[in-house]
Amino acid sequence: VQLQASGGGLVQAGGSLRLSCTASGRTYAMGWFRQAPGKEREFVAQITASSTVYADSVKGRFTISGDNAKNTVYLQMNSLKPEDTAVYYCAADRTAHSFGQPSAPFQYDAWGQGTQVTGSS
Repeated sequence: VQLQASGGGLVQAGGSLRLSCTASGRTYAMGWFRQAPGKEREFVAQITASSTVYADSVKGRFTISGDNAKNTVYLQMNSLKPEDTAVYYCAADRTAHSFGQPSAPFQYDAWGQGTQVTGSS
């Protein structure tokens, strides 16, 4: 499966952005990760047909949702902070490897190209 992400940009602290990621095929789960300069890739959120999971750092501010008809997942980011600045990657799990381990990058078998999100102070 191939993933195409879009929607990044520059926004002032407290602002909002929405990321989109479209998959070329069906998936068990889709997730968002992010990587800031000099840091490891970290989990942001995951969605399956029956659940959503969030990192503690984004709970209450970010919302992940999906449109099954379009094989598209969205990440609505509100109340952005400078520390949210990173390249955001969408990821797909086609075979349920991430069941029970939604935050582990190695459980996902397809990745999008990344989109830059910058929250300015």
